[in-house]
Amino acid sequence: MNINTFKAFQSRNYRLYFAGQSVSLIGTWMQRTAVYWVVYVQTHSTFMLGLAVFAAQFPSFLFSSLGGVVSDRYNRYKVLVFTQIASLVQATLLAALVIFTHYTVWEIFSLSVVLGIINAFDVPARQSMVHELIDNKEDLPNAIALNSSMVNLARLLGPAISGIVLEKLGAGTCFSINALSFVAVIVSLLFMKFPEFIPKTNKKKVMKELKEGWVYLKHTPGIGFVVLLLACNSLFSLPFNTLLPVFAKVIFKGNASTFGYLNSFIGLGAISGTIFLASLKSGTDLKKILFITLLVFGTGLALFSHTGYLPLALFFATLAGFGMMAQVTISNTIIQTSSTPEMRGRVISYYAMAFFGLQPIGGLLTGIVSQYIGAPNTILIQGIAALLIALVFMPFLRRDLLKKEDKIKLVELEDPTVKIE
Repeated sequence: MNINTFKAFQSRNYRLYFAGQSVSLIGTWMQRTAVYWVVYVQTHSTFMLGLAVFAAQFPSFLFSSLGGVVSDRYNRYKVLVFTQIASLVQATLLAALVIFTHYTVWEIFSLSVVLGIINAFDVPARQSMVHELIDNKEDLPNAIALNSSMVNLARLLGPAISGIVLEKLGAGTCFSINALSFVAVIVSLLFMKFPEFIPKTNKKKVMKELKEGWVYLKHTPGIGFVVLLLACNSLFSLPFNTLLPVFAKVIFKGNASTFGYLNSFIGLGAISGTIFLASLKSGTDLKKILFITLLVFGTGLALFSHTGYLPLALFFATLAGFGMMAQVTISNTIIQTSSTPEMRGRVISYYAMAFFGLQPIGGLLTGIVSQYIGAPNTILIQGIAALLIALVFMPFLRRDLLKKEDKIKLVELEDPTVKIE
């Protein structure tokens, strides 16, 4: 760690954003941990665990491209305020459902779908707005890495706190804390200062803007291949956490606290990875590091899968967490720093579709496959899949596919309205 690790904090708006989101994300991870634990305890079914992941994240796959258009068309700040208020309402309803009614898992799934729709609009606006929060645009890669550190600090603390709260006070308290946590991020947003927003004159239809985003992605391989790599990982490897409740309760004979510890050690590895990335010097070959972190992720998963000794399993979980979040953060950095401002929201929406949208499909597949071959063998296969993905994409990660001038010609050839600066 060096003086450059926190240089993005020189921007006032980013400091406010970081503070508010740090509190809110701890609540988010508490809620996520509680939902998956409640579903597994009530059903004892890995298929239902996969379905819980599907319900929470698949709406992001369906609506993220529309969320990207909204982010590019309208004031991202106002969009973000709206989505945070909507998330607060969703968490409040979930808490009320669990505390005051005889709920079923299907009702939890329904509210998870609502949250997935909200996130489809929240993620493109939130990720795109980071660029506007930074005064010195050279600090953007550092801000993105710090963002990931913030997410993973929450991933470290949230599940650990959630495991204790689940045992002592129940799931309803976890959901209530999450609802309160959104107050912090809403207050931080209200204290931010931006130049007056000037709406763009836009007579294009939504479908045309969606097509422009796809054309841009198609003819900018430096971004497109990163999104494709992330999509493959999201489908075949990243949904490993779907099975963590099984490891906590069945493999390690534990309880909600054990589940929280597993998630937290993955978060410990993840935050270590993002702090490492935040400390990298400008000009570092991110594609090379992306390849290495994919190998670390796959190796960590494979070793974790058949380890029956909890302390050693926690070490391998940390290793997997390091590789997992490092490669996701690098992908996000490449995408944000390579895309043009007028396309950034739509490009990030494709990133969200790849990352958040395909994980629920992978989670559903993970739940189904584990019913037949067991949780350990399923995670072993996911680790091997991550290693194979790294090898398949290795030729791309070693070179740039097109020069910038070629990208401009290809994009403008298909759609002259799309310009690359």
